[in-house]
Amino acid sequence: MKAAQRMKRDAFKAYDIRGRVPDELNEAMTYRIGQAFAELFAAKRVAVGRDIRLSSEALTQSLIRGLQAMGCQVLDLGLCGTEMIYFAAQHLELDGGIMVTASHNPIDYNGLKLVRAGARPVSGDTGLRKLEEFVVDAAHVWPLDAHTLPGMVDAFDIMPDYIAHLLRYVNVERLKPLKIVVNAGNGCAGPALDALERHLPFHFVKLNHEPDGTFPNGIPNPLLPENRAATANAVREANADFGIAWDGDFDRCFLFDEQGEFIEGYYMVGLLAEAFLQHQPGAKIIHDPRLTWNTIEMVKAAGGQAIQSKTGHAFIKERMRQEDAVYGGEMSAHHYFKDFAYCDSGMIPWLLVAGLISASGKTLSQLVAARMAAFPVSGEINSTVQDAEQVMRKIEESYIPKALNVDRTDGLSVEYEQWRFNLRTSNTEPLLRLNVESRGDKALVTEKTAELLRVIRGE
Repeated sequence: MKAAQRMKRDAFKAYDIRGRVPDELNEAMTYRIGQAFAELFAAKRVAVGRDIRLSSEALTQSLIRGLQAMGCQVLDLGLCGTEMIYFAAQHLELDGGIMVTASHNPIDYNGLKLVRAGARPVSGDTGLRKLEEFVVDAAHVWPLDAHTLPGMVDAFDIMPDYIAHLLRYVNVERLKPLKIVVNAGNGCAGPALDALERHLPFHFVKLNHEPDGTFPNGIPNPLLPENRAATANAVREANADFGIAWDGDFDRCFLFDEQGEFIEGYYMVGLLAEAFLQHQPGAKIIHDPRLTWNTIEMVKAAGGQAIQSKTGHAFIKERMRQEDAVYGGEMSAHHYFKDFAYCDSGMIPWLLVAGLISASGKTLSQLVAARMAAFPVSGEINSTVQDAEQVMRKIEESYIPKALNVDRTDGLSVEYEQWRFNLRTSNTEPLLRLNVESRGDKALVTEKTAELLRVIRGE
C-alpha cells in the first residue's frame, strides 16, 4: 500500500474521521466524503457545520461541493458546535449532518463527525468503513449528471431553535442568579453561551470567550489536568457558584465546584442519572465500563436500571436507542439525552446542574462530596506502550486469577471486593488508558494505580 494511501486510511477511526492536515486529511478527501455520504445514505438534505480551526473553512467548502455534486441541498450552519449538527439533523428531519472538527486534538489536526437521518451516528459498521473504501481506495467515481442541477447551498441559522430546545431542560423561573465562570477555550461555545445568556438569570464570568483558531491559550481540552488551572483560579477569584470548561466543539463540558475543584465526569453521571430518575422512575440509564460502581449504586437506589455499554459515542447512542434509555453518561464527560435525539450535549448537563443547585440550595461540592468519598478514583491515566497486546496479557496473568469478576465489554475490567480497574486501548490514539476505583479507600486507589502502572510501563 502506498504511503499516501496509508496515511489517508489512518484518518478513519472507530466512529469518526480525524487526522493531520494535509497528509491524513485534505480538501480532495472531504470532497469525496461528501460524494460518498450522499450516495451511501441516499441523502438529499444535509446539515454541515464547522469549528474554528484554521483549516476548517476550506475543508468544509470542499465537503459542501462534494455534496452539491450529488444533488444534495446543503444547510450550511457555519461556525457551530457538534451538537448543533445533531440537533439540526433531527429537528429539521434531514437525511444527515456532518461537522468538520477535530475537537481537542492538536492544532494541525482536523476531522469530521457524521450522522445519518434522525441524528443516528455513522460508525464502522454503519457506513464509515464503506466511506473509507470509496475515499481511500477510489472504489467509485461519481460523474456529475449533466441533466441534474447541482444541489443548492443555504446559510441556515439553527441557533434560535437550538436555544429554545435547551431551555426545555430547566425551569427558568426557578433558577437562582448564580455566578458561573465559563471557559470556552477560544472554541465554539462562546456564541451559544451568548445566545443562552439572554434567557437566564446567571452572571457569566467569561474566559477565552472569542472563537480563535490559533488557540492562543492552548488547545481546549479540559480533560488534561494541566489545562484546568485557568478555570479553577477564576472560580476562586470571582467567588463563583461553579465553573464550566468546554472542549473545542463543546460536545463535552467539565465542571468545577465553588472552591475551584475539578469534578470528575464519573460523578456527574450518577448525579444526572439520579435527577432523571426522580421524574422518570424505573427508567434505563446507560453507562460505560471504565468506572461503574457509583453509577450502578445510585441508579439502583433511585429505582432505575443501569445498563453497561461499550465506550464511545456511537456505541452509547446505539444502546440507548435499543433500550429506550432516558440518559447515558461516560466518565469522559460525554452526556447523552433521549430528548436530544439520544445524542451528547455539552450544554444540557451544566444547565441541569444549575437547576439542581437552585432547587436544592446546596453547592456543587455538597451535591457530589458523599459520592466522591464513597468511590474514590484514580482519574484516567494514559500510557504509551510499544506492544499493547503484550501488556494486556501481562495484566491478565497477574490480576485475573484472584478476581471476583472479569468483564471484556471494553478492554479489560477486573473486580475485587474492595477495588476494581479497567484497562483499554484508545479508539483514537496509540495509548493504553487505566481507571481505578475503590469502595471508600483512596489510599488503596493510590497503591493499586501505582502497582498497575509499574506493570504497564515496565518499570
